[in-house]
Amino acid sequence: MSENHTVTVTHQDDVAWVEINNPPVNATSTAVRQGLADAVAAVQGARVAVLTCAGRTFVAGGDMSEFDAAPVEPHLPDVVQMIEDSPVPFIAALHGNVLGGGFEIAMGCAWRIARTGTGFGLPEVNVGLIPGAAGTQRLPRLVGMVAAIDIACAGKIVKADEMLALGGIDVVAEDLNAAVAAFVADLPERPAAVRLREVPPFAADLIDTKRAELTKRAKGQQSPLENLTALQWALTPFAEGQPKERARHLELRQSAESRALRHAFFAERQVSKPSAIKDAMPREITSLVVVGGGLMGAGIATAVLNAGLSVTLIERDEQAAETAVQRVHGLLDGAHKRRKMSASALEARKDAFRAVTNYAEAAQAPLAIEAVFEDVDVKRDVFQKLSAVMSPDAILATNTSYLDPTLIFDGIENPSRCVGLHFFSPAHIMKLLEIVKTPDTSAEVLATGFALGKKLRKVSVLSGICDGFIGNRMLAAYRRAADYLLADGAFPYQIDAAMRNMGLPMGPYEMQDLTGLQIAWANRKRQAATRHPDERYVTIADQLCEMDRLGQRSGKGWYRYEDGNRAPLRDPEVEALVVAYSEEHGIDRRSFSDDEISSRLLAVLANEGAMIVAEGIAERPADVDMVKIFGYGFPRWRGGPMKYATEIGWEKSQKFMQLVADESPNSWSIAPHSGRFEK
Repeated sequence: MSENHTVTVTHQDDVAWVEINNPPVNATSTAVRQGLADAVAAVQGARVAVLTCAGRTFVAGGDMSEFDAAPVEPHLPDVVQMIEDSPVPFIAALHGNVLGGGFEIAMGCAWRIARTGTGFGLPEVNVGLIPGAAGTQRLPRLVGMVAAIDIACAGKIVKADEMLALGGIDVVAEDLNAAVAAFVADLPERPAAVRLREVPPFAADLIDTKRAELTKRAKGQQSPLENLTALQWALTPFAEGQPKERARHLELRQSAESRALRHAFFAERQVSKPSAIKDAMPREITSLVVVGGGLMGAGIATAVLNAGLSVTLIERDEQAAETAVQRVHGLLDGAHKRRKMSASALEARKDAFRAVTNYAEAAQAPLAIEAVFEDVDVKRDVFQKLSAVMSPDAILATNTSYLDPTLIFDGIENPSRCVGLHFFSPAHIMKLLEIVKTPDTSAEVLATGFALGKKLRKVSVLSGICDGFIGNRMLAAYRRAADYLLADGAFPYQIDAAMRNMGLPMGPYEMQDLTGLQIAWANRKRQAATRHPDERYVTIADQLCEMDRLGQRSGKGWYRYEDGNRAPLRDPEVEALVVAYSEEHGIDRRSFSDDEISSRLLAVLANEGAMIVAEGIAERPADVDMVKIFGYGFPRWRGGPMKYATEIGWEKSQKFMQLVADESPNSWSIAPHSGRFEK
């Protein structure tokens, strides 16, 4: 037996067994690559070599921690080539996920045998890259161009049965070990190496059609199109296409897009482990109570049911309870119709849900989440009723979007059990969960909140207390800056278009129409008493609300909407109102370019985020980025507003912010020393 730290070679009769053991996902680190190179030499003399991986998965990608440094030999393309060229043929025994470099290694093997349910993919597109070890060159030769485009350009994960049908693997079996043993015992003739095969014919218009689809879906992200280009190199000899792919892969590692996407990848994992819960043990939660069966409460209940927990929902009366049941069942039925769950899972989730009208039904619950009207007194009343029947250490969570939880929990016995769990609507779909720490919240309760968020498959971010917490505080600043641009010369459609061009799914006014103008209006009215009199305040949005232009649901808001169509249409009435506002306030309207609009609004987001970090509301800039990406649709390929400011330079971002502040005196604070976020 020969070995390095991560790859071992064991000989049994005339079979060499090569095992990679590099937890947690057997990534293709330098040690793994060197171990595989050594293994190719060590298996010589055997009849066949079987490549396996220890643990829960085959190789599931590269080691991205190495991507910022210069590549270290042996390079993965060379290792894959060594496996493919080995006089002793390799069988890849595949389980778990076979992704990125793992799939490239598997394609270098002579045969591929997979356990049922194994997933295959080239997810490099998700971190702004193309494969770097001939993935785009071998895959079209192996499974055809149509499937290769879906896998490489769209990041599709293909399960073993589908991959077998595509011709990408040779055997699928429940018992992987038995299947490998049977295959080794009756080894077929060695097939042609994948690199030597021709790409099967495909439709003449395929590339153009897919390019148009990818361009529309990518919203400015370039890596899907980069992958499409690289796949076309497979139509040339492998000796030409493979070096081009490798060179472009290395170039893209240094691109702003890849840096941003890698930042988001690591940040998503980092934010789930705030220092506030270090060494804290979460409680086990298998059931909970939700108070309020409106859209938010029903969404929360559905998310909890989808995680396999039981839910008791409390409503004010029988009619409201029945409506809540219909609402939750409707969400579950919709998921079933979309094939997101089986019929048996649907029934199990419905059985785990009930709606009641008596707070006494919460007596045994370990956790209750309030999701009622956004009013301190209403929410406080809920918690008084809950605390009267629940255990003194049962966790009490408010779903408030803006309000101070300390006011909501005022007078509650044992305030260490009180916490904010701010879900985003629709709660059964949106991935963000802001976990709001009060001055009294215990580490155990916070850890339980994060554990619950993980069960619900949410990206949980810790927030301190301020008006709107992290996300809605930044949203308020963003909307305010947009309103200043509106008053100074822009129109809603121009501002929205500028932000869509930056990769956002919609601009601020389209988003307001979607969510409803009345929500922000109520918050502005609540803030009126404490708003500084010298701060600039644009009333156009308030005027629209007073005109009952509340967004899509009312058929008109910043835009008008035709029956049965959610497409926003420019409305001369709104644009006339905007112009009239400027004239009334003596503003000489000017034109703004898309770059002027987006640079101002992105600077405001970064500045507000920097303020939030400086005040300790967020632990780190990455927390702000994850809130904006998962709660508000900020383009992941830009990394979030903080990463974007780092990419263009904080000095440049602050110059834009200073311009914003100069254009509206007494209305902005500039974040101190934002350059400390530079890396």
